[in-house]
This record gives sequence, structure tokens and C-alpha cells, in this order.
Amino acid sequence: MFEFLLNDEEKAFWQEVRGFVKTVPSQLIRDMDAGKIETGRPFIEMASSKNLLGPRFPKEYGGRGLNWTAEVAAVEEVGVLGNSLSCAYVMPSIVGEAVHRFGTKGQKEKYLAPTLNGKLYSAEALTEPRGGSDFFGATTTAVKDGESFLLNGEKRFVVGAQDADWFLVYAKSDPRAPAHESISCFIVERAMGIQVQNIYNLLGTRGGGTGRLVFKEVRVPKENVVGDLHNAYAIFNRMMIPERLLSGAGCLGAGRAALEVAARYSTRRKAFGKSIDHFQAVNFMVADSVALLDAARALVFASAKKVDAGEDGRRLVSEAKKVGTEAAWQVINNAMQIMGGIGYTTVYPIERMLRDCRLAMIWTGTNQVMNLLIQHEYYQELKKGQGKARDIEGDAITPDEEEKHYG
Repeated sequence: MFEFLLNDEEKAFWQEVRGFVKTVPSQLIRDMDAGKIETGRPFIEMASSKNLLGPRFPKEYGGRGLNWTAEVAAVEEVGVLGNSLSCAYVMPSIVGEAVHRFGTKGQKEKYLAPTLNGKLYSAEALTEPRGGSDFFGATTTAVKDGESFLLNGEKRFVVGAQDADWFLVYAKSDPRAPAHESISCFIVERAMGIQVQNIYNLLGTRGGGTGRLVFKEVRVPKENVVGDLHNAYAIFNRMMIPERLLSGAGCLGAGRAALEVAARYSTRRKAFGKSIDHFQAVNFMVADSVALLDAARALVFASAKKVDAGEDGRRLVSEAKKVGTEAAWQVINNAMQIMGGIGYTTVYPIERMLRDCRLAMIWTGTNQVMNLLIQHEYYQELKKGQGKARDIEGDAITPDEEEKHYG
């Protein structure tokens, strides 16, 4: 951890979460991975009893009044438990972001507050069978009908589909409008008539009740529209901060935990007359892994601090998700390689971490989509910054404008 980047209040919260994580029963993790449990609700109830959910939300709604920096530090700690529990932990923060920033006071009191105190379990319904990262390709519809809306369509890969009490749902509310002005965001309670048609069997990140939801004439009252009608694009953009930033942070915890197991193993495992940590083939993998995690962590914290400062963190947040998840993937692979065959078995948790981490490079926008956003933002910044810093093109050894051809 980069404790030196935390002030006293942030550090105190991080230590609270670290202490809480040590109390989580291993059997809960095993049962979720085995599919014996298909809900993160027990973990959420445990965390809420310690007032550890949604730390950056106001205290009046059950938060701690902290910031993104405190939250990424906390999420890294929860990440050592694996993706299933870290995903459950950040969900109140993800859906809560929409309700807190765009919702009404009534929505905050009815949904945000009881979610943060563990009385309600929440989920986000975004992805559709015909589109993953294509937000505007949504085919779920919301048609005005008197004082309510009728929702029809499907959402899939919904973590919490099995038993969440309410869902944040995006639906096409004006199909004739330009894409950016065609979608609305709704708070939809399970009791309003949502059907669960499938719970997926997953490679990793198991036990979250991830499934497909079907909406057939589901009636949602107009007071459950979040933000302005047809303006969910603004909500979606904001939601990408907790989804992507916290994905990167959680994976740091998984990578760190896997490396600790492997490094400790290397000091005990003997070959050719000495422990394998003395061999460069092993200890250089440890060094590479430490450097990867530190670099990724620095990026995650820089992103959090940029958002805390109220600045546009679109590029850095995308980088944090991409670099954080890919660094963790490489580090966990290194950990398995260091441990050899035993790391490939269920005797150690490395194989579960590997299965969990693979999803992190896909969800909340694939890392290829992150590349798309990063390069787009960089080119925009390049245009705006032209002439503000030294242009080294003129420092060439033999500058010759006649030799420069571009088309």
C-alpha cells in the first residue's frame, strides 16, 4: 500500500477495512466459488454493520463523508478476497453514485440510505444480449404510460440478478432522438415484476448470482426516473468512474495477495540445495511483479486524486482500469509460475485469483474500449496543448521541411 498518499482520516478508514477483511470467513469465499451461495448479501451485511459501505457518500445517507482516495485504498484491501466479494463491496458505490449525483432527495432516502446500511441489496442492469460496450445500442424500451413507464427487454451479466432488491436500469425512452438523447435511467424494484431467466456458470468471480433479467411490461413509477428523462448518457459517463477506477483498485489487492503467497512459498520451497528465492529465475519474477503493482497503484491513486480535485479524469480512470487489471493478471500469472504445479491446484488460492482476474479485463468496458478512450482523450489533449510546451521537432539533427511529407 502507498500509505504515504493517505491523510490521517483516509488512513484510519483504510485500516478499518483492512481489519474487517481479516475477519471474513474463508468458508464464505469457498462456498461462493463452489456455487453453494449465489449472493454477496451476507458480505454486504457484514460490511454495513461496520459502516464500511459507500465511504465517500454523505453521513446523512450512511456514508463516511470521505473521498475517492479513501475508497480506492479500501477497495484494494477488499480485493484480496477475490473478485466476487470486491464486486459485491463496490456495487453500493456504483449504483449509489447515480442516485447520489442525479437522484432526488426522495430517491436517496428510499434507496441510497438503506443500501448503505445493508437493508437493501442493489445491482446494475446495463449489458444486453445484443450489445456489451455499445451503450447506445440498448434495445430495452421504456414507454410512457400515464404516471409510469412500461419497460420491456432483457439485460444480462447482471451481478446480483439472483436476489438484488433493486436495479439501476438503462432503457431506450425516445428511439427517434439522437443516440445521446434517447436513453433514460430507472430505479426498478424486483417486486415490480422483473423475471430472472438464467444464472450463469462462470469461469471465475462466482457466487454473485450473475444472471439474465427479463422485463415484460414492468411498470415503473415516474418518480423512479433518475436524473432528467432521456439524459442517461450523463449518468452513464459518471458511473464509469466508480466502475472502472474501483475495478483497477480491486485487482491490485488480488495481485498483491497472490504475490505475497508466491513470494512466501519461494522462501520455503527448496530445490538444488537451497530455497528457490535465491534463483534469479524466481526472484526476478518477484521484482517484476512488485514493480508492476507499484506502477499500477500509483496510476490508480493519481486517478482518484484527480477526480477528488474535481477535474476531468476520463483518460486517467480508463488507464487505471486497463493498467490495474492487466498488471494484476500478469502478477497472478507470475505467482502461479513461481509456485509451479502446486499453484495450479486448489491447495492454494492462486488458481481462483487467476480465474477471477480474467473477467476484470472484460467487464465495465473491455480493455480494448479503454484503449479507444485513452487514445481519443490523448489526441484531444494534444490539440489543446499545442504550442504550450517546447516542440522538440525542431531539435532534429538535420531539420529539413522539404523532406516532411504527410499525404
